[in-house]
Amino acid sequence: MTVETPATAEAPVTSRRTTWLVLGAVAVTLLLWASAFVAIRHLGRDVPPGALSLGRLLVASVALGVLVFRRPRTWPGRRDWPLLLLCGIGWFGVYNLALNEAERRIDAGTSALIVQIGPIIVALLATVFLGEVMTRWLLIGMAVGFAGVVVIARGFSSGDSGDMVGVWLAVLAAITYAVGVLAQKPLLGRLPGPEVTWLACIIGAVVCLPWSGELVTVVRDSDAATLWWIAYLGIFPTAIAFSTWAYVLARSNAGTLTLTTFLVPFIATLIAWALLSEVPPPLTFVGGALCIAGVLLTRRRPRRSSPAA
Repeated sequence: MTVETPATAEAPVTSRRTTWLVLGAVAVTLLLWASAFVAIRHLGRDVPPGALSLGRLLVASVALGVLVFRRPRTWPGRRDWPLLLLCGIGWFGVYNLALNEAERRIDAGTSALIVQIGPIIVALLATVFLGEVMTRWLLIGMAVGFAGVVVIARGFSSGDSGDMVGVWLAVLAAITYAVGVLAQKPLLGRLPGPEVTWLACIIGAVVCLPWSGELVTVVRDSDAATLWWIAYLGIFPTAIAFSTWAYVLARSNAGTLTLTTFLVPFIATLIAWALLSEVPPPLTFVGGALCIAGVLLTRRRPRRSSPAA
């Protein structure tokens, strides 16, 4: 006679609990990342891009440092540092500087839309640096995604909601995001996520140190609300959201999970509409749909031919 053990009986309950925790972590991550675009747009009126980048990364470094030093730590080896530097300089340093300046010129929803071409760039670079196969659907998706960027740029060339410099700065942010993802991917196979994120934050903060004088001026002259929003960016969209994302990534398929970030532009647009009363030009929605469609096409796989009878 087979006796059901307590572990077997509790397995379905544990699985359901884990599923709900993962879904909750995904929702928190997407909401916080979307809110970052709106907060950056709001602060861009009063806080220079360099000071905002440095302030956000310093706050995030402190918050993540508390998490890292509360438990046993695993430090990177010598071979890990080139990738850490690439991730920290590109994704946390240059990305923040480019995005902050972009959002002084274009609205939050459009910035979020353009940054979502990052997964397309990841797919292209992965074929070069990670040996992944370049499929027909990958090429079609890249073409459609690039067409989306062109449509967005066209919308701003005839509108009054931003300028072309802002569009291409957002493209630069997408490129550095892609480089950061490619650098981070092998690191997460050898190191815990909190250590990787914390060290990348510190490296990004070092990149932004030339703007430390601006940050001192901002801290000295700004009101409490402005300082709160800078702290919010460092704690919530950076420290917390990257932690919840790491939790989900450890329990999910990376390719499927990445698709959920396509919701970020739409969430950001809704938050910006509600809080900042700004809606991007109509062509932006068309271009954004093309960007998203392009990324979805890159995820398609060729049909396997049926074996001959």
